[in-house]
Amino acid sequence: MIVERMAIPEVMRIIPPRFADSRGHFSESYTASKFAAVGIPDVFIQDNQSRSHKNVVRGLHLQIAPAVMGKLVRVVHGRIWDVAVDVRHGSPTFGQHVATYLSAEEGDQFWVPGGFLHGFVALEEGTEVLYKVTAPYMREAERGVRWDDPALAIPWPVDPAAAIVSDKDRVMPLLSECEPWFHV
Repeated sequence: MIVERMAIPEVMRIIPPRFADSRGHFSESYTASKFAAVGIPDVFIQDNQSRSHKNVVRGLHLQIAPAVMGKLVRVVHGRIWDVAVDVRHGSPTFGQHVATYLSAEEGDQFWVPGGFLHGFVALEEGTEVLYKVTAPYMREAERGVRWDDPALAIPWPVDPAAAIVSDKDRVMPLLSECEPWFHV
């Protein structure tokens, strides 16, 4: 398993090995002991799957206590650009983001720990994303920030006029309007 620590080292891109032959390929996408060995000892309690049209932007979301949620994200069909934003007050990287492309073809994954906003844009029609999560969805713990917050300066690879965004995500607050959710 290849682990690439991002510029914010708590966030990681993980590339499980693939074994290919004339039939296709096989890969272990998750093994608890291997993930714990690279610093992800979290217990995953649920798998979620979404399907998106090209240019759909989902995010930026997170959950606060009592349901702080880490996410292990992978694409099972298509391709996305995935982003994590550090919102841990007191962190030297507060308000900064890291991002990577993920694709079904590559089989790579993105670890987004608690304390980070998460979002992605679908780059292909019918993109399907599977995420393992460390906490159940809890509406009262859900928080978010507008995906196009100018202060975050996230270079989304989608024309804002073409972005398909839910009504809920379109009216999320700017990060500067949010109370501190996490402290380090």
